[in-house]
Amino acid sequence: MIYYLDTSALVKRYPDERGSQWLRNTIGAAEILLSTQLLIPEVISALNRLVREGTLALPDYRRLRLAFRDDCVNEYQLVPPRSDILSLSCELIERHPLRAYDAVHLATALVVERALQAQELPRLTFLSADDRLLAIAATEGLPTDNPNDHP
Repeated sequence: MIYYLDTSALVKRYPDERGSQWLRNTIGAAEILLSTQLLIPEVISALNRLVREGTLALPDYRRLRLAFRDDCVNEYQLVPPRSDILSLSCELIERHPLRAYDAVHLATALVVERALQAQELPRLTFLSADDRLLAIAATEGLPTDNPNDHP
């Protein structure tokens, strides 16, 4: 299986929360894990928010940050925000009520999906914990799944 992970899905891999175990099991069996390079500051931001909210201890944050950075090097294929992706992001924002980073995630997944189809490779599944983004991704023709739907 090939999975595209937006930040709301991928961050579940690190601290334990609803959908975490399903996500870990799912991506553990994946052939390819994809996202945008912009995922890096987004995940660090999300983990820091948990520290500020008091739901993640600082030593745990440091451990999870190291694990995440290691996974970025060894497990994830991170796509740079190229001009074609940024252009498609703007088109998506004009068609749908999307935040900028959500549009970049969706555009990245769509560009990769087109490349996979051109090579007659399996389709990717777009993973997100954001129901609105998943609905838009489905409208754009992507198979989707939400870790929150799998407690």
